[in-house]
Amino acid sequence: MNGPAILAHQVEAYHQWKKELIRQISRYRLWLQDNNLYSDDISERIRNGVELLIEDELTIAFVGEYSRGKTELINALFFAEYGQRMLPSEAGRTTMCPTELFFDRASNTNYLQLLPIETREGDLSLQQLRRHPERWTRHELDERDPDMMREVLAEVARVQSVSPNQARVLGFSDAMLEPDRSQPGQVLIPMWRCARISIRHPMFERGLRIIDTPGLNALGSEPELTVSLLPSAHAILFMLSADTGVTASDMAIWTDHIDTDNADHRAGRFAVLNKIDTLWDELKPPGQVEESIQRIRRYTADQLGLKLDDVIPVSAKQGLTARARQDNTLLERSALPELERLLIGRILRHKEELITHSLINDLLGMLQNSQAAMQARLGGLEEELQACAGGTIDREALRRLADRAQTDYDFYYRKLITLRSSRRLMQSQGEILSDMVSSARFETHADGVRRMMTKSWTTAGMSRAMNHFFELLESDLQNLMAEGRLAERMVEAIYRRYNQDSRARHLEPIPLRAGRHVIALRELRKKADRFRHAPGNLLREQNQLIRRFFNVMVSEARTLHDRVRRDVERWPGEALLPIMQYSMEQKQLLEHQVRRIRDMARNDRDSKSQRDRLANSITDLRRQLELADAMQRQIRRPAPTMMQQKVVNISGIA
Repeated sequence: MNGPAILAHQVEAYHQWKKELIRQISRYRLWLQDNNLYSDDISERIRNGVELLIEDELTIAFVGEYSRGKTELINALFFAEYGQRMLPSEAGRTTMCPTELFFDRASNTNYLQLLPIETREGDLSLQQLRRHPERWTRHELDERDPDMMREVLAEVARVQSVSPNQARVLGFSDAMLEPDRSQPGQVLIPMWRCARISIRHPMFERGLRIIDTPGLNALGSEPELTVSLLPSAHAILFMLSADTGVTASDMAIWTDHIDTDNADHRAGRFAVLNKIDTLWDELKPPGQVEESIQRIRRYTADQLGLKLDDVIPVSAKQGLTARARQDNTLLERSALPELERLLIGRILRHKEELITHSLINDLLGMLQNSQAAMQARLGGLEEELQACAGGTIDREALRRLADRAQTDYDFYYRKLITLRSSRRLMQSQGEILSDMVSSARFETHADGVRRMMTKSWTTAGMSRAMNHFFELLESDLQNLMAEGRLAERMVEAIYRRYNQDSRARHLEPIPLRAGRHVIALRELRKKADRFRHAPGNLLREQNQLIRRFFNVMVSEARTLHDRVRRDVERWPGEALLPIMQYSMEQKQLLEHQVRRIRDMARNDRDSKSQRDRLANSITDLRRQLELADAMQRQIRRPAPTMMQQKVVNISGIA
């Protein structure tokens, strides 16, 4: 499979896997309703799972110095069908501002949004400004008119001429400024702070999101990129040029912004060795050309500390040309298809692992609970059938079964009362936990550090105030972890006693896991330490430094804090759900069983008709259990990717 079909096929396969999961969740909901096992708690958990799948996205960030071919590679991967470069991609600096490519599924429209560079002087972060569309300049995009669309998208590369002082006010470093040759004494800076391109493309419609970044200057002057956007990307494509190798500025980007302890690129960090066509030489044997490419590849892997397989040679220019001309020979030589296979295969495997951890395991646990309850119902029906095995109904045996079922029903009825009482206690405990991480508490800390920074007139004092802010947050989370551990022990004791009383050994408590938030905050604090000690920040005026600290570090801390608070608010209601679900299902099944047995004992129907009725019920119940087994197998199925179908070989590409 060649051409754009490789990438599209894998993303589509992943999308279909998610659709199948949603279908199985819907089947499970109907199955619960058909078997009288549905409840509001289960409905809430199922709804959360479906929302997780619908909102799921894949984010790939293209990072590198100027003129490494980032935008050219994006054109080759996503826009070759237009037969031209849709995004500005010429020699020199073309991507002047961070650019996001995606499809706005909410509005279902194509557009270009541009954020003026002057917004850096305001108090709102990029994240906050996304919620203020009135601050952006908007252009509509018509996919039916590629020439006009290309002309509109060229706006992304616009620059403006300003004084060096104004450039410094806007956060640009003197060393990185480009002089305006038409106006001596002036410098050129981007017209826009950020660009967002919503475009109807099959892969973007499926949740793929691309981030195209400018060079080192933009990464240094827009800290929110390196603090939030890049670390949260599922994969990073670090663009290099095969004709230059890893330069000093390349290495600065790699060490300062990509290969950091706080990054969460579990799907992979890939070095893309672009422009291998500069090494092609028709006067040399193909083997020599290939050895030159592989030598640079090995050297790059050693310099960056990467596995050799994670350094991918490619020619974006030749790949784009090949696709525009439908030249499969040139396309294979460009190695673009191999990049797609490796990249998407790794990313999709990572996303599958995340969904398995956050949704599938929970769904399988609920399904196993339901199956256990249905197995208990099956056992009861088989005992009832045994009581009707003779020529007459054994009414004494039925009474014994009814008495036992009534005893079991009373047990689960009392357990539910006890569990509801325990849940109210958990809600009270949850209020204590929520107070520790309330939004009001966070804003109090933020207001306090702002006052400290405003009153401080020394660099050391400003640095102490910033550090104090994170000390306060970490102290709150440490207290949360300690108090949360007490609450978890209480939940564990409830489960232990329940499992002993009910012999339901498979039920396990849902933990709070507050420790993961402490780890996340410590990683954020490392970023804050680098922010505090960055020379560019130390030299800023007080008001500029305060504004930047709040736009970047406090904003990111607020996002983390909101996530902690949502988890803490949700956990008390979820902690006891598995045993409450099990108890509710057992109670409902036993209630039906008691009613059915007593009806049989009072009924004058002969044993054959009773046997036939029970046999039909058993057959139906076994069919329901078979459906549950089928759902379980379907839910466990891994997401299909090309990586499962083909072993990628990225040697021998010359």
